[in-house]
Parts: sequence; C-alpha cells; structure tokens
Amino acid sequence: MSRLPKLPELYVVGAGPGDPELLTLKAYRLLQTANVILYDNLANQELLALSPAACECLYVGKKPYGEYTPQEVIHQLIKEKAFEKGRVIRLKGGDPFIFGRGFEELLFARAHGIAAHYVPGISSMQALGFEDIPLTHRLVSEGFWVLTGTKEDGSLSADLRLAMQSNSTVVIYMGLKKLAHIATTYEAEGRGHTPAAVVMHASLPQRRLVTGPVRELPALVAAAGITYPALILIGEVVALRS
Repeated sequence: MSRLPKLPELYVVGAGPGDPELLTLKAYRLLQTANVILYDNLANQELLALSPAACECLYVGKKPYGEYTPQEVIHQLIKEKAFEKGRVIRLKGGDPFIFGRGFEELLFARAHGIAAHYVPGISSMQALGFEDIPLTHRLVSEGFWVLTGTKEDGSLSADLRLAMQSNSTVVIYMGLKKLAHIATTYEAEGRGHTPAAVVMHASLPQRRLVTGPVRELPALVAAAGITYPALILIGEVVALRS
C-alpha cells in the first residue's frame, strides 16, 4: 500500500536569546517532530539535538557584515523541503517577528500553498533582565522603543531622534556598527549623559556587558572587546542596576 504524501508545512519558530532552556514548550515539542530544520546564526545549535535522527538540519545563517545566505535561497529551500519532506522548522534566534524577516517567510510559504504557522520566542531585549536591567520601571520609564540600528539602505533609523525625546527606554538591535553615530547623536541633543548598556551574547555564560553614559559607549565597547551579536540599551533603567 502506498504511503500518503506528507503535508507541506512551515513553522517559523523563535529559538530565544541563546540559553537553550529559554525555549518555549511549544517550540520544544515541534522540534521533536521536524523533518527539516533551517536554522539561523543566532539559534543555539544545541537545540538541533532535540530533532529526530532522520531530520535534515541546514544552516542558513546571516552573520552581520559577513557571510550570509541570501533570503531568496532561504525561500526556495522552504518551498523545496516542505513539498519534499513535509514539516519544516525555520529556527530563528530571539523572536522571528522582531527584525527577523520571519513574517516574510511565512507569507512566502502561504503564497506557495504551504501551511505556515508562527511560534514566538523570547527576544534578546528581555534577556537584559539577567543583568538587573528592566525594560520599564514605573519611576523612570514610561515604555520602550525598539529600533534597528541599520536600515536596509545602511543608514541609522530616523526614529532614534524621536525616541530620544521621550521618557522611554531605547533598545537598538544591530546597531554596533553605528555606535559612534548613536553616541554623537545623543551628545548633540544634550543627552550624552544618559545611562546606557551594551550586552553581547545575552543569556549565555560567555556574555559581556558594559554600562556607562551613552557618549562613552564606543570606548567602553572597544575596551571590553565586545562584538556581534550585541544589543544596545539606552535609558534611566540602566542606572537602576547599581
């Protein structure tokens, strides 16, 4: 008797900020049923051990300003593997809908007749709590802005100047290359003294953290040897850490 073809489906899954124990229960269960896993540079590779022995695991990462897998190639792999093998897990660091292009992949899959689903993950900005830095605090922060440090055209987000005028915490992803520009922008607005932090490998044992006035961040980061992946946080909540 012939076997029924496998249903082509995609799960865009958040792997969390790095610590494998911060994976959601739903993601944990899905990884155990995967036929194919397409995983990112920031997804902890320890999670691949949860997959079945026959699961095909393919690296499709993008290193900042380095080697990367083109998005078009990732789309084609999603289509090819879903129709060939059934359940594809697209495993992405943090949350796949926060600067992760996960929504684009979900729409691509659906446009090609593939059932697609989203599974959220803990974002790296939430991992700042391990450094005793809350995103909000009722006495000093009314909310938080989440920005990308580098837009598609390579420029710094214009929303940064708007965010600086608020009493909210500012969180900047993928901004390390623009750190000097960020610092001088705050200084030019008379806010160079604002407490700030940069954390690399948030939630992992090898994480590194520096704190200080935003105008001093470039020097602090260089002295500490902090590189990618790193997250920038600016606001009075940083001062609560001390």
